[in-house]
Amino acid sequence: MKKVLITFAALAMIASVTSCRETEQKTEEAVEAAVEATTDAVEEAGEATEEAADAVEEGAEEATDAAEGAMEDAAEAVEGHDADAH
Repeated sequence: MKKVLITFAALAMIASVTSCRETEQKTEEAVEAAVEATTDAVEEAGEATEEAADAVEEGAEEATDAAEGAMEDAAEAVEGHDADAH
């Protein structure tokens, strides 16, 4: 009977050690996946920020060009009005 109990206890210890190793491996895999997902998210956020900055720069250039065009048109209109008045 002692042999049966000792054998059962030994099997229980082996099973618990194996179970702990599996849990440790799964934990490591989960941490690696989380790190990879975080890295990907940071890279995507950086790309989105760059794209937004480019869009703002393009918008500012277009607004500047439009303002210059409007100023030139206004200046021409004033010059044309002055010429008509004289």
